[in-house]
Amino acid sequence: MATAKKAPAKKAAPAKKAAPAKKAPAAKKAAPAKKAATKAPRKVNAAFLKPMTPSATLAAIIGPAPLPRTEVTRKIWEYIKKHKLQDPKAKRNINGDAKLKELFGKPSVDMFELTKIVNAHLK
Repeated sequence: MATAKKAPAKKAAPAKKAAPAKKAPAAKKAAPAKKAATKAPRKVNAAFLKPMTPSATLAAIIGPAPLPRTEVTRKIWEYIKKHKLQDPKAKRNINGDAKLKELFGKPSVDMFELTKIVNAHLK
């Protein structure tokens, strides 16, 4: 019978040398004070503040007075929350009552569609 030859044993890999100890970082210098005066104040976009006249269907909800878009959105959300029209399970959806269904053109809308729909009713 033939005897099986054993494979030669692998030599142990030499141990890796430990990395030299790093010096502790030097104490950080205090950061210079930021200059607030160099940055110009943020400019407000005049298009958002321009009063716009709502259509008759939108005026039934927010009133007939011309308002900036920011105020129109705020008043619509006040109406939605006052009448509890936000879907309790899917908070993104707004369930329309009689006035909002007329504005939306459908029974329910996503809150991200709301701006697009409202802008169509402003002049």
